[in-house]
Amino acid sequence: MASELRFDQKVAVITGAGNGLGRSHARLLGQRGASVVVNDPGGDAFGDGGSSEVADRVVEEIKDGGGDAVASYDSVEVGEKIIECALDTFGRVDVVVNNAGIVRDQSFAKMTDEDWNRIQAIHLRGCFKVTRAAWPHMRDQEYGRIVNTSSAAGIYGNFGQANYSAAKLGVFGMARTLAIEGRRRNILVNAIAPVAASRLTEKVLPAELVAALDPKDVSALIAFLCHESCEESGALFEVGGGFFAKLRWERAAGKTFRIGRRISPEAVREAWPSITSFEETTHPVDIVAAMAPIIANVNYGTDKGGNEPIDLARISHEIP
Repeated sequence: MASELRFDQKVAVITGAGNGLGRSHARLLGQRGASVVVNDPGGDAFGDGGSSEVADRVVEEIKDGGGDAVASYDSVEVGEKIIECALDTFGRVDVVVNNAGIVRDQSFAKMTDEDWNRIQAIHLRGCFKVTRAAWPHMRDQEYGRIVNTSSAAGIYGNFGQANYSAAKLGVFGMARTLAIEGRRRNILVNAIAPVAASRLTEKVLPAELVAALDPKDVSALIAFLCHESCEESGALFEVGGGFFAKLRWERAAGKTFRIGRRISPEAVREAWPSITSFEETTHPVDIVAAMAPIIANVNYGTDKGGNEPIDLARISHEIP
């Protein structure tokens, strides 16, 4: 039988941990030995109001199960205070799960500056503030595990959620870059796009579907991504309803025009089938791979560029 994934001697900060997914994450990590900072200001799904009761309740649940936890009532907008709570109480921070979120759904024609700004403040800026406060401590100890909570709305779009979609794709972009910057210090950063029963999903999904979406499924993935044995970094995972899958970028083979040739709108129209066809594809994993066909075409110049085949694998290794 496989050994249990334990978090003894590790300190985990979970934002938005008073309800739904965050509560499930906090309880699981607490059960597995982590000391948990249960962060939640206790507002409603729109970010209004506040109460210490929700965080306190989860702390008691963890302690009743034999774990150790402390409540933090600060907004993620002052993320440094949340990390200070971890340091003052437990002396370190090893895991950050950026889970806090609210909704302000509105069609784009009716969306106000406040609708936009409030979502960015909690989802994107809040994620930045908490992570930035934890980052130097993880660098110094050469260890950290961070998971940002993205969304299907950020990946695919969703009516009435331009603000939410922009923020949720933003936190994935941040995770990708932090994975690059943190790798040599053993700081691994990933993102998830979960679907689970919560105060947010119950407003947009059918009740019978929400009832079947157990947050514990998502928490199982969170626990693995946050464990010291996990080597994955810079990835995005869809998870929910018992389904787990890693996503990747796919790019059409495309059309390459020879350098120096005038490219007209009509030429683009003519090449549209090649530009948009996915019969042949590549899967760039970083900026070097993404830039490879462009740099190759420039390097080949006017004599050799254009429609000649380009060996992307070879070219990517040649780029300094």
